[in-house]
Amino acid sequence: MQSVTPLAPICDPDCRILILGSHPSVISKEMGFYYANPHNRFWRVMSTLLGEDLTVMDSSGKTEALLRHHVALSDVVGSCTLVGSQDATIRDVIPTDVRALLATAPIERIFLNGKTAYRYFAKWFEDLLPMVTVLPSTSPANAQWSMDALLAAWSEAIAFSAK
Repeated sequence: MQSVTPLAPICDPDCRILILGSHPSVISKEMGFYYANPHNRFWRVMSTLLGEDLTVMDSSGKTEALLRHHVALSDVVGSCTLVGSQDATIRDVIPTDVRALLATAPIERIFLNGKTAYRYFAKWFEDLLPMVTVLPSTSPANAQWSMDALLAAWSEAIAFSAK
């Protein structure tokens, strides 16, 4: 099934870091916002690290909170063929125009949410790899990472943005 992401990047001219996932889940596409699957731990991780409860906010509130903290958010894969939300089934990838996104803000670091995001990013944007840190996926499929371990790993991203 061909999938084109319906999610516009979250970014403004003050963003200093960019977090890139691989591709939105079926639930995120249906809800029209990033990490909408309640089992994905992205918003719980960000809530703890940003010091405000993003889990109770609507998409507008989450967007405003990210931008207050100079965090941009998007996905590496702009469109692809896949089955359901399974990253392992992603085929026929057309990347998001990450360079255009980088031109809109003084992004200093790019943080990739998981190995799949890294695999596609490295394929299409090898020259940008010096800016990249790969973080463990917040996906419910990455159950071997506890919430505490995710928080420890992801704290680097948020500490960088707070400079």
